[in-house]
Amino acid sequence: MDIRYSASQRDFKRYTTEETRAEFLIEKLFVADEILATYSHVDRMVVFGCMPVSEAVPLDKGIDCMKNFGTNYVLERRELGIFNLGGEGSIDVDGEVFETGFKDCLYVTKGTKQVTFRSKDATKPAKFYMISAPAHKVCKTTFLSMSDAKKKPVGDNATANKRVINQFIHPDVLETCQLSMGLTELDSGNVWNTMPAHTHERRSEIYYYFNIAEDQAVFHMMGEGQQTRHILVGNEQAVISPSWSIHAGCGTANYTFIWAMCGENLTFDDMDHIPINELR
Repeated sequence: MDIRYSASQRDFKRYTTEETRAEFLIEKLFVADEILATYSHVDRMVVFGCMPVSEAVPLDKGIDCMKNFGTNYVLERRELGIFNLGGEGSIDVDGEVFETGFKDCLYVTKGTKQVTFRSKDATKPAKFYMISAPAHKVCKTTFLSMSDAKKKPVGDNATANKRVINQFIHPDVLETCQLSMGLTELDSGNVWNTMPAHTHERRSEIYYYFNIAEDQAVFHMMGEGQQTRHILVGNEQAVISPSWSIHAGCGTANYTFIWAMCGENLTFDDMDHIPINELR
């Protein structure tokens, strides 16, 4: 498990490109038949990636739960959000099997003892992208397809940010402890997400970018509003954003991304906007 400790915004102003990428960028999430995990001390979110190919892969494969979480199993005191971003696959949750296709989502409640992943076709493996957050109550494990998501069209072509925010794991869709997740799709010809930029003091956020062509990239903006920096992000990579940091991106072409938040406030619009002309 890769451990990332929280960084101060005062120190961040002096980070090199290499230090910024090492602290906030998650470069690799999928290796055949393995679980890759990054533990962030920012709100104690954990990012998991799983690509089952030739075998069924349990969530705790290669993870020492007592060492990393102080628990007997991964979700003893955690909840989990999962998106399948590959081929068809299944998720076995304490004996209940959920079949998943591209962009399907599954919320798994605190107290779930076993989660196991499989692909239907080894030549087109499923890719399970997951976020886990600490949880203090039991909710209901729930499957969500794209049709179940609450859709919020925003932006326009004139500002190159026409997109649809698909709210999956969200207070308006289902009850969770503190985790929120959704999937935002940019229309063709649109490249900006989350602009004007904002921060939210009571929540941290992680962006996962995909549907990026091999010869394209996204410039992910972060830092304080008056001290911005950027990270070049490729396909299937994620960026950790502390509460003091903006989180916005501009691609060399359109793309799709998954946002995930946790913290003490679940109110989606609880944010501090920064006018574009005040960014530095």
